[in-house]
Parts: sequence; structure tokens; C-alpha cells
Amino acid sequence: MVRFSIQLFGITVFAIAMIWVVGSGEAVQSNASSDPVFWADTIQIDLTGEQNESDEIKSPKSRRDSFFRDIKKLSQVAFNIRNHYMEEVDTEEIIKAGIRGMLSDLDRFSVLMESRSYDALMESTQGKYEGLGMVIDSRDDRIVIISPIEGSPADRRGLRAGDIIWKIEDTETEGMRTSEASKLMRGTAGTSIHLTIKRTGIDELMEFEVERAVIELKSVNYSGVVPGTDIGYVRLSKFAEETSHELREAISELNDQNVSALIFDLRSNGGGLLDQAIETAELFLEKGREVVYTKGKYADTERHFYSKREPIFPDKPIIVLVDEGTASASEIVAGAIQDWDRGLIIGSDTYGKGLVQQIFPVSNDRDMRLKLTTAKYYVPSGRSIQRPDRQNKKGHKSNDDEDEDSDSMKVSNKEIFYTNGGRVVYGGGGIIPDVTVDRDTYKPIEINMVRQSMFFDYAINYVSEHPDVKPNFEVTDAMVQEFKSFVENKEFSYKTKLQLSLEDLEESIADDSQRDFLQPAIDSLASLIEFEKGKDFDKSRKYIMKAIKREIVSSIASERGVYEEIVLKTDAGVLKAVELLQNPKEYSRLLTEGKKKAEL
Repeated sequence: MVRFSIQLFGITVFAIAMIWVVGSGEAVQSNASSDPVFWADTIQIDLTGEQNESDEIKSPKSRRDSFFRDIKKLSQVAFNIRNHYMEEVDTEEIIKAGIRGMLSDLDRFSVLMESRSYDALMESTQGKYEGLGMVIDSRDDRIVIISPIEGSPADRRGLRAGDIIWKIEDTETEGMRTSEASKLMRGTAGTSIHLTIKRTGIDELMEFEVERAVIELKSVNYSGVVPGTDIGYVRLSKFAEETSHELREAISELNDQNVSALIFDLRSNGGGLLDQAIETAELFLEKGREVVYTKGKYADTERHFYSKREPIFPDKPIIVLVDEGTASASEIVAGAIQDWDRGLIIGSDTYGKGLVQQIFPVSNDRDMRLKLTTAKYYVPSGRSIQRPDRQNKKGHKSNDDEDEDSDSMKVSNKEIFYTNGGRVVYGGGGIIPDVTVDRDTYKPIEINMVRQSMFFDYAINYVSEHPDVKPNFEVTDAMVQEFKSFVENKEFSYKTKLQLSLEDLEESIADDSQRDFLQPAIDSLASLIEFEKGKDFDKSRKYIMKAIKREIVSSIASERGVYEEIVLKTDAGVLKAVELLQNPKEYSRLLTEGKKKAEL
């Protein structure tokens, strides 16, 4: 039936296209026996189309029979707009608007994709592009290199984080958008491009000739051993075409180092290809274990997927790190590991995106494609990954009793399921961890320091003045004070919640007499706010020290250095995972807890 519906959708588009080419036909005739009706007055028309109680409720067969008549209505409206509207219209935009209108009441992930968004999706799953290999951003009206990708042409030619791209060939970058700069710098592998660079600490502009290459976008950001332990760690950022191959290599190397356990980091992994999620799960699960199944409206959408190969990490302890950014394919892997009692899940509730999408061409020239949801994902215990409030395109909550500030329902309201070993796990969307690690929360001063690039800019200056700094340096009190002065000189500013509320209050005072009466209190509160803001820096001192180190390490040792010097040594989730893996009794207790309830 899905195939039939898609064919009918294609017929709709084809019918509209034929009208454009052929001209008037049966769909043109609104009333063959009378002249057109013209209105010269303004009237109130009820457009809600609410059905009266006496209206006949159509049977499924009747609805199917009327489908082609509904297609005719679409084509007739499109033709009348094109031929009779009072002004010239962009017919291509009308068709796009019509398609988007059909999708507007579906789930938020069913969308019309034009070539640019489709190409971006393909790039994210194929994991490669042709270019220079660096992350860039538009800052202070110029294009700035955030970080070169390790081993890329940009990295090999000596481009650094913080370098300002002054010119691309002969084109000034002032006022240029990131997308424009990216388009200029990408090109066929083997061709070269000339960049003019402004580097902090060097007065004159620097010239670089960089040869483009095929840039591999790795799924495995980092793999290694947690310092001071024999515990392996692997960070996976997405599920692309080479993900399982990269993981197999990374885990094999850790096996060669005889690690005793593994921390598998899926935080902020938004998912990707289903086949890669299945191949990832089979690295840890016994051959023949079900990984996930799909089920939709029609019988042919129910499909079950199993691990097909022997695992390469079959029996040693595993902890999977998840958070609210863990979605889709990541949730499939985490859910399968949890349901087969293969390991523990640590972190916060995952996102809850468990919808199966298929991509269908809309036009012969492939300028447009339809990404349509056709089924839902279910993990082996029978839990649906999809969170109901994540499905509605308009973002409405499906549960009126749910706290609007919370992404997850209370555990007491969730449906109970059981793992293979009898542990209780909960449905309702997403994967609920076995052990919760509180999410980091950031104060306004911290958020705005990052947003305004205070740490990044300071790190670039510091490295310029201290070229011999090593990744294992420690942030001193003198550096913190120096950073504070740097921030003040940059005229850094931000607003607290109380400050924003005070501004709203001032705007709401319309009467001058009220303003005169309230002004002393307003001035007093404003002074108190500024006084408290003066203390915010010291209150955030711990965060500031960590952020300073992160940016300096990133500047001199790239992403790998950040993992080795910061993530593996200070991250709360990693530290909790290490604690549990070094306590076998507690790890085993958590894996077996709940069996008695299942046996009752």
C-alpha cells in the first residue's frame, strides 16, 4: 500500500505538469453551462469546513474511490492560479507550497528536500567531500578557521585555529557568509586554491597555496585508553557509510591493547544510516540477536533486523554514554545493548526519534525529493523509540499533563517493559539510562562567553605569545586573571534573567507619574544586578578554567588532545563510567537488578 500511495503521489505531480504543457482540459471547466461568477463586494466566508453532524462519514473504500477525484481538484486549482490570477506567479513555488501543505499535518521529519539539503544529507552519510578540510565560521565580519581537520590539506599546509581568511583567491571575505566561503573553497580534488591569511601576532598577511583533496569525515572521533586504567573509550559522532568499518578497526586496536572494558560514547550522536546501526550493534551482541524491528500502517512495513556476524567485543563489560542529543540510530544501538543486558546505559534520557524515513524522487531532474516517514522503530523488548511529543510537526505536546520544561515523562507514567534478563525498562519514547548523570547547566555569563568567542579568542592570543605551551599545561590563577582583563578589554557584556525582567518592567510603565514613583526602586534593583554580575565571574571560576584549557589544547593539539587532556580526565559521564567499571560487583548488580520482579 505504501508503494501504491507513492505511485498515486507521482501521478499527482505528473498531472499538474501535463496541465502546464497541454493547457486547458477537463480540469479547467468549473461549470460548462454558465459564465464565470465575479464578486464585487467583500463578504464573510466560513473557511473552516467543519463537518455537520448530518454529513456522511466516508468508508475506507469510499475514501479510496475519491482519491483520483481529489487529485483532479489539486490540478484544477493549480491551473486556475497559473492562468487566471491577477498577477504573474512563480509556478514552481506554487507546486512546492502545495507539496509542503500536504506535509504540514504529518510528522516533523516528513519534508520536501531540495537539491542543496539533499546533498548535505548525502554528504553527512557518505562521510566525504572534496575541499581543504577545516571547520570555519563567520566572526567579526570575517571568515575564521575554527579548526583544521587532522591530516587534511589545511592541516598539512600549516593553517591554524584562529587564522582569519582575508582573501579567497582575489575575493575579500569581509561580510562574507560561511556558506559562501565554503562554496568558494570546495572544488575538485587535485586543484589548488590561494588563501590570504591574517594570523594573530604577525603583522603582515600570509599567503598559502593549498591543494584540495577528498576529505574523509570520520565517524569515530577518538578511540584510546582512559589514562591510568585499562578501560577503552570510543567516541562515535554519527552513523555514516564507513561507521561500522571504522568502529571495527578502533575496537580491534583496543582489543590488541587488552582492555578490560569499554566506554562507548554516543552522546550528541543524532543518528544516520540504519544498516550501520545494525552492524554497530552486532560488534557487541551474539550472532542472531534481534537489534531492531520496524512497524507501520501496512503489513509490509514490519521488518526485523538481526546481528549476522560474531561479535568482536563479545563478553567484556560495556557502558554506553547517552544524552538528550542521542537520537535515532544511536537509540537503536543503546536500546539493543540494554534490552539484551549486554551493558549499562549512563547519562540522561535520549531524544526519542524512532521514525523510519524513506527518500523518494519528486521530479525527473531530481531537483526535489520527498523524505517521508513510513514506519516506527522498536527495540527488542517492544519499546517504541519515538517520543510522542517529538512527532508533531508544529511541536505541540501530546500529553497535556506533562511539564512543558521537561523532555521526558515521569517514570511512574511510563509503560513497563522487560529486558532479556528480566530487568524493568520503560517505554514512552527514547532510552532511559540505567544510571542517571545530571546534564550540565550553564550560567548566562558562561553561555555568553562561549557565544561571543571569549575563550577562543583568548586561546589564540595565548598560544601566539606562548608558542612552547604543551597540551598537559595547567591553568594558573595568573591566567584566570589575565583572561578576566582580556574579557574586560573586549567590552564583553551579557544580561541576566533578572536584568531582562527589569527591562520588561520598565517598558511596561506607560504613565510618567508611575515612572517617577518607581524609578528609585528600579535604580536600586539595577545597581544590585550589576553588583551581583560582578560576582558571576568568580562563581564560574571552575568552568572558566576548564574552558580556557579546552580552547588552548584544541588550538595546539586539535580534537585528539581535547579528548586525552580534558574529556577522559574531567568529564562527569566518563568518570562515572570508570567508577562503575572498576567496581565489578556494582556493575553486575545493576545488570541483574529486576529479575525477581520478572519471575513473579
